[in-house]
Amino acid sequence: QVQLEESGGGLVQAGGSLRLSCAASGRNFNGYHMGWFRQAPGKEREFVAAITWTYGVTYYGDSVKGRFTISRERAKNTVYLQMNSPKPEDTAVYYCAADPNLSPGSRSPDEYDYWGQGTQVTVSS
Repeated sequence: QVQLEESGGGLVQAGGSLRLSCAASGRNFNGYHMGWFRQAPGKEREFVAAITWTYGVTYYGDSVKGRFTISRERAKNTVYLQMNSPKPEDTAVYYCAADPNLSPGSRSPDEYDYWGQGTQVTVSS
């Protein structure tokens, strides 16, 4: 059973930085896509970034490209989202997701099978 647990959320000032972590367990994740999504109140779940577990190929949503960085540390079974220069519009619940059978660069939340519980990120202006 795949389990994903996010941590690191909280309150951050615009222009600051914050790092989210996703601890993954229950499986060998070789071949998996690991993704970060976010959802603000009243909005649909939005793709933020993804990384392939085996080769570390990364993909980013247009709204975070150049500001956020996704990475993984295979020895710790952990995926990170480094948020630099966050903006108030980045405020949302951030979710970690995983799937073994994605097409490269897939950005649809419907294609991910496994999800964490989410962590709140609030960016103050």
